[in-house]
Amino acid sequence: MLFNIPQKKNNFWLSTILMLLMFFAGSCSGKSEQLRTTDKPNPKLPTTKLRSGEVSLEVELAKTEEQRNRGMMFRKSLDEGKGMLFVFDSDQKMAFWMKNTSIPLSLAYIGSDGTIFQILDLVPFSEDPRLSERSIRYALEVPQGWFEKVGITVGDRFEIPTLK
Repeated sequence: MLFNIPQKKNNFWLSTILMLLMFFAGSCSGKSEQLRTTDKPNPKLPTTKLRSGEVSLEVELAKTEEQRNRGMMFRKSLDEGKGMLFVFDSDQKMAFWMKNTSIPLSLAYIGSDGTIFQILDLVPFSEDPRLSERSIRYALEVPQGWFEKVGITVGDRFEIPTLK
């Protein structure tokens, strides 16, 4: 025996140790479950339409932390006229990377009023963070070059529907 516990306290210590072991076992199994599911793409997320002038875009909505963390990872393609809108609860500076993402993407950092503050081209599989220059509420990923192709630039504004 490694330590001596008086007999009356044995039950207390035994149940405390069992509870701790169950807690750690639960934590580990949660992590391993999370690891198993993070090597798969997000399932198709709910969509909405965004408009900027005459240009419209169908976007999947990444609203939860899990959806935002996985984003476009492990996807094989992204059709023209489609994208993913990352929705945050409050304005904040953000950074995006392309870990496990093979599709060349362009990223727009967007304010809460829908104004585009910054547009960046992202390099597939790059783990270099691409920082927003200012606080943003949304980030929009589209096929690389789409913004230029449709004539959308920094300062343009998307009409973003109320998202619940």
